[in-house]
Formats: sequence, structure tokens, C-alpha cells
Amino acid sequence: MTGRPAPARPDALGAYVAVTAAYWAFMLTDGALRMLVLLHFHTLGFSPVQLAYLFVLYEIAGMVTNLSAGWIAARFGLSSTLVAGLGLQVAALVALAQLDPEWAIGLSVAYVMVVQGASGVAKDLAKMSSKSAVKLLAPTEGGILFRWVALLTGSKNAVKGAGFLLGAALLATLGFVWAALAMAAVLAVILVAVRVAMPPGLPKGRKGVRFSEVFSRSANVNWLSAARVFLFGARDVWFVVGLPVYFHAVLSDGSPEGNRGAFFMIGIFMALWIILYGAVQAAAPRLLRAASRPEGELIAAARGWAWMLALVPAVLTVAALLSPVPQTWLTVTLVGGLLVFGAVFAVNSSLHSYLILAFTKAERVTMDVGFYYMANAAGRLMGTVLSGLTYQAGGLSLMLGTAAAMVALSALAAGRLGAEPRQEISA
Repeated sequence: MTGRPAPARPDALGAYVAVTAAYWAFMLTDGALRMLVLLHFHTLGFSPVQLAYLFVLYEIAGMVTNLSAGWIAARFGLSSTLVAGLGLQVAALVALAQLDPEWAIGLSVAYVMVVQGASGVAKDLAKMSSKSAVKLLAPTEGGILFRWVALLTGSKNAVKGAGFLLGAALLATLGFVWAALAMAAVLAVILVAVRVAMPPGLPKGRKGVRFSEVFSRSANVNWLSAARVFLFGARDVWFVVGLPVYFHAVLSDGSPEGNRGAFFMIGIFMALWIILYGAVQAAAPRLLRAASRPEGELIAAARGWAWMLALVPAVLTVAALLSPVPQTWLTVTLVGGLLVFGAVFAVNSSLHSYLILAFTKAERVTMDVGFYYMANAAGRLMGTVLSGLTYQAGGLSLMLGTAAAMVALSALAAGRLGAEPRQEISA
């Protein structure tokens, strides 16, 4: 006797909707929290390198979490890891609101790093749970898996983009402490709703899984993870610290009114960038005609789109070298170029998100996805550190040149993907 086909399973669909809604709520606060911390401490006089330090533990925690979260989910179930991620984010927001402005800079940095580390654990628990659920709940025929992955990831990024704007707006209106507490209260309500209303459909844990299984033996999973490291490093090398600091220098005169205006403008740009990124990511299956293309063609597309992406920061590097000091034409070129970067980056990211689920098997999905997102966090960590270092050492040109080099490395790694989606490395 065969079970019901995946499209007709209302429990699975209900679980998918609940997971997606919870993930949206989480990413709204995640984007807002990043802008809240970045802009607040920049106005307190922190250097670009010090600002980067605030996010280092966030990314390190993401690496460790993703490596272990796949095993935790396989052992205890996806629902447990999703709820744990939401609860930990509430705790991190409440803890951040306890920051005392009278503390010494070193103590403030250490405290925020620890809180951000907890938030990084929370984010990756929620992300791994949501992405793994798609593999387990989506029908596999007719390109539906790619469409569901693209919809979840694209909509998530649109919501996170709104979070960037929300964080800047809350900082300008409510201030740092009340903004953090307001987000904690809203997320706590959503956590309770998800915990009470989560329908059946997510798999339970299996007791016999070993932690050693988190390390993938698939050549394609490993090369794709390497490509992911450099892809997200190339984004965060300009996105995390350098660009917001540059825009603040251009837009603010240093007065409280000037700072508030700059906050809103920076928040608007960052939000628009993420929303554009999310919209293109959601539309990627249609842009690539994924439903009618074999997997080998999508692997080849991942290589081609990566080389196309490398051209954008390379051109922007030349523009920055031609104008070492801020000028109107440079700022306009930077805005336009980075929006193009966002659109092409979104196609690359969407292809990666589909391929990792195509390469893995159902019984290994949480562990392979966790391993892949560990690589994602490693890329963000590398980009975060380099964002402060390159901008402080060489300004826009060094920062953007580093981004171009990292995209090229991502393209080279994608070039090692094989046509056979489950090629195994011998033990």
C-alpha cells in the first residue's frame, strides 16, 4: 500500500506554510538587529574594524551551529530546532537592550559580540530547519522543488530587506533600547503562535544518527559549499561595514539631524538591495526555465552566472580607482552597480540553493544542508572581517577589488561540479 503523493498531503503543506511564516518573522528581526547594531555603534565612534568585530562571533557561531544543527535536527526533529532558534533570538534581543552606555568600549564590544553570537546560533537553527523542510515536503516533479526553494529564499530576503529599513527607522524614532525590546516582544508572540499551531508534517528525529555523519562525502556538495564560501564572502566584504560607513560619510554632516537622515537613507538602500535580491531569487526558476532544463544545464548555469557576477565589482573597482574621494558620480555609479550585483548575485544564490537540495538524499538532508550553510557562514565571516579591514586599509577600491577576486574563486569552485549529481568521494 503506497502513501499519499506529496502534493496531496495537507499536513505537509500546513507545515511548510507554518515554517515559512516563522522564518519570515525571524528574518525581519534579524535584518533590523543588524542595522540597529551597525548604525548605533558607528555613531558612537567605532572604527570600521571595530564594527566588523561586533559581527565576528555572529558568523563564527553560525559556522559551529550549521555543522551541528543538521545532526541535532536529524536526532530531535526539525520542529525542535525551529522553535529553539526563535526562542534564542528573543533572548538575544532582550539581552541587547541591557547594554549600558556607561560601559567602557572594550566591555561593550565584548558584550555585543556575545549577544550577536547567540543571535547567529538562532538564525542558523531557523534557516537550516526551514531549508531542510522544503526538501522533505516539496513534490519533486516538474521543477516544483526549485520553485519552492526560490519562493522561500526569495521571500525571506525581501522580508529581511524590510528588516534593514525597520531597524534604521526604529533606531531613529524609538532609540536603541526600546527598538530591541519591541522586536523581542513581537517575536515572542510569534514563537508562542508557532509552538501552539504548528501542524504535523515535519519529520521526527531518529535516535541512531551519529555526529560524524555531518561531514559530507559527496564531491558536489563539497565543491558547491566551497563556491558558497566565496560567493557570500564577496557580498559581505562590501555589504556589512564598508558600504554603510561610506554612505554615512557622504550623507551625514555629523549632527543628530544629519545622522537621522543618513540612517533612513542607508536603511532604504540596504532594504531595496535585499528586496531586489529576494525578488530576483524568487523569479529565478522562471528566468532560468528550470522546469524544462536537465540538472546538468543548471550546473553549467551556476558557472556562467558566477563569471558574469565577477565583472560587476571589477568595473566598480575601476570606478573607485578613478575617483579616490567621494563624488556624486561615484556614489551614483556605486548604487547602480551594486543593484546590478544584487540581481546577478540572486540568480547565483538561487542556483546554489536548488543544487544543494538536488545533490543530497532525503535521509541526509539536514546534515548536508547544515554542512552547506556552515560554508555559507564561513564566507560571511571572511567577508565581515575583510569588510572592515579592506575599507579601513584601502577604501572602496580595495574593498571592491577583494569582492571581485572572491567571486572569481567562487566561479572556479563551481567549475568543479560534476554532471553526476551524487558523485561520491571514496573513503
